Amino acid sequence: MSLRPLVLLCLVGFLAACSSEAPKKPVAAKAAVQQPAAVKLQEGPGPLPAYQRELSGQLVGAPAGALVELALLVIDDKGRPQRLLANTTLTGTNQALPFQLRFNPDSFPMGARVELRGRASQSGQLILHLPSLRIEQGTTQALGALQLVVAP
Repeated sequence: MSLRPLVLLCLVGFLAACSSEAPKKPVAAKAAVQQPAAVKLQEGPGPLPAYQRELSGQLVGAPAGALVELALLVIDDKGRPQRLLANTTLTGTNQALPFQLRFNPDSFPMGARVELRGRASQSGQLILHLPSLRIEQGTTQALGALQLVVAP
């Protein structure tokens, strides 16, 4: 077999590949990428996995734009935090602020004092706090409406 028909076949294949149209960018995919950026829905963290538990409720009294921090802490006999079990940060909206604080029940210490604590700050200054709420069991609980009070 001579080399000439093989070279000619490769050349024709190369020209055929170069002559095809460039692939068009999918317009629908571009629109789908832009749509979530325009619509910002605040969604929860999704379904609760079997290995986690959750404290949920609403914080009342957080002003718009305030940074609200919630923490589930192990507290010692002197009232000092010893270990962080879970935390979350939210932004105030001048309305009841729903929260979901997930934690691992295996890390929940039996017999120790566990508290839910919270604070709200605006422009770096503490303005409100959540009175300490003792959590007795490491189970999923709905705490209802919790009122933030003026910080001392």
